[in-house]
Amino acid sequence: MKNIRPKKVSNTILLVDDDNILRSEFIDCFEEYNIIEAVNGESALSILKKPNQIDLVILDVRMPGRSGLEILKCIREMDKDVKIIIFTGYGSKDTVLSAFRDKADDFIEKPLDVDSTREVIEKVLSTKKGLPESDGMDLKDKMEKVKVFIERNYLKKVTLKDASNVVGLSPKYLSRMFREKINMGFNDYKLRLKINKSKEFLKKTGYNVDQIAYKLGYENSESFIRQFKKITGFTPTEYRKRVKK
Repeated sequence: MKNIRPKKVSNTILLVDDDNILRSEFIDCFEEYNIIEAVNGESALSILKKPNQIDLVILDVRMPGRSGLEILKCIREMDKDVKIIIFTGYGSKDTVLSAFRDKADDFIEKPLDVDSTREVIEKVLSTKKGLPESDGMDLKDKMEKVKVFIERNYLKKVTLKDASNVVGLSPKYLSRMFREKINMGFNDYKLRLKINKSKEFLKKTGYNVDQIAYKLGYENSESFIRQFKKITGFTPTEYRKRVKK
């Protein structure tokens, strides 16, 4: 009989495995987590491309279609902060080394051992900074949680409704309180995050303006240039010349 732990949905795990029985067993054994299921890598990427609060991805190596290691690389290109644990067969040393090279945070060997798996999950999640659950937060903390949510998802199409669902407020009320507490509108905050990221690209990479605009999700470089100049007073090209003098 497994140990029963209190239901405390403080972290969300995306479990990616094509084995239906394993996923069912995992959910039964780890009731303290909110677990989202994906049957393959493509389904996982589809979930992660949308605004989300996923803290940890547990990713099987062997799946139909693209392997877990291929999906690991894709996830890291999308999100450098989400924690990733690789699920691998016993003794697969080369697989583990490859996973670590591609910035997995840890690994779990099959068959599933509940105690050792829980230990790895708790260790990985303990290194992740987080905020308390919304029910126990005051308004200031909720605005900070919204900021964290936007920062994690700013390259995606994050709407006011997405953010309001995170903290249990109506979109209209969140919009008003965000401006009051953060001294900036919701969309203005998202825009400034993008501009700050574009500054990093301009300073530290050789990407041209078109490439940067594409990476930041702009439909065309003209929109990016217009917004960049509105915020900074310079075009991206002018800014790059100034910082590289």
